[in-house]
Amino acid sequence: MTSFNIGPLDRFGGKSAAIRRPKEIACFSYDDEHEYHPDDSSMRWYYPPRLGADLSSGFDTFRKLDDTADNQLDSLLKTLIGLEKENGTKCEADFITWRGMMTKVDLFRVTIMTTPFENFNGFEMNATYFQGTIFIEENHEYKMAQWKSQHSQRSRHGSPSQDLMSFWGYKFESLSLLPQPWDATSREYIEGREQEIVNNYAQYCSVVKTGIGKAKLVIGGEVDAVWDSKPDNKDDPISWVELKTSEEIQNDRDMMKFERKLLKFWVQSFLLGVPKIIVGFRSRSGILQRLEELETKSIPGNVRRKGKGTWDGNLCINFTATFLEWLKQEIHGEGVWRIRRRERSPFIEVYQMPDYDCGYILSPEFLAWREQLQAREE
Repeated sequence: MTSFNIGPLDRFGGKSAAIRRPKEIACFSYDDEHEYHPDDSSMRWYYPPRLGADLSSGFDTFRKLDDTADNQLDSLLKTLIGLEKENGTKCEADFITWRGMMTKVDLFRVTIMTTPFENFNGFEMNATYFQGTIFIEENHEYKMAQWKSQHSQRSRHGSPSQDLMSFWGYKFESLSLLPQPWDATSREYIEGREQEIVNNYAQYCSVVKTGIGKAKLVIGGEVDAVWDSKPDNKDDPISWVELKTSEEIQNDRDMMKFERKLLKFWVQSFLLGVPKIIVGFRSRSGILQRLEELETKSIPGNVRRKGKGTWDGNLCINFTATFLEWLKQEIHGEGVWRIRRRERSPFIEVYQMPDYDCGYILSPEFLAWREQLQAREE
């Protein structure tokens, strides 16, 4: 077992490590039954919701996706197969993973810096090295144990349940999205969005190539909406929109809480190249009160200049660059590795799991395709 020491913090300070602008190289969609499609059929357009809308409306009919299945990297790998068949070459990267794995690494780092006496959450991920790339997925057993623990906790008396507050986010998305550009959408549909049955089955997922420090990454993640349209030139940035909800800010304590949420907002959008975040501020009872548009690139500077300084964007980037470079030295050769941080621990541990090979993480379809591609190149 080897370990990466999170401290001392000052070694991650200073100017930000080099960043490569995320560029979409592929995409895929899940439809209303959560069936996979190698296209952008589930892409949605943003159109502002009505202020005063009740975000609790429709909770009793919510079609919630059961995400307890252990399908991990399958859809991302399937999309990469299609990309490689189209291009005729292997997708080169040091790391291939979901955005969610990267946000775990970034977010716990800054939580330690700002609130050192909190009961920090841990995480567990699985990784394998295959044909020059480290593939990382969440450890499903750990994920389910965390899910059970969270859902066993009772809400404070008089507070909305965790499930209801989670629904508010999906409802806000439902109120803010159109299936086609606004000028091709009827007024009847736009004004009837509050009556739509909410479901989180349909998703549009973007697959981007990016870089942090010396590490080259391919990352997949869900994108909420596009502002106008995808550009014809694939090298041009896409005007994606990320939708978030937050309780209205009433005092300094609320501002501190929101500033920490901004870290999550920024990291998620930054990694996929989403330039705009729209926050729907709600009352404590879930009534939509106002909207605020945020430029992703401006968030760290605004926190530094105008906020309470609870986190530092450059420090996040430098930590991630350093950690990924270290990980490249630790994970190599055949096998499966566990990447783990125990609760409250100042270390990230990496150790090899005996009796496992890359097939534990990579699908048979992907392995067969890569074998076929390698035979062609030889």
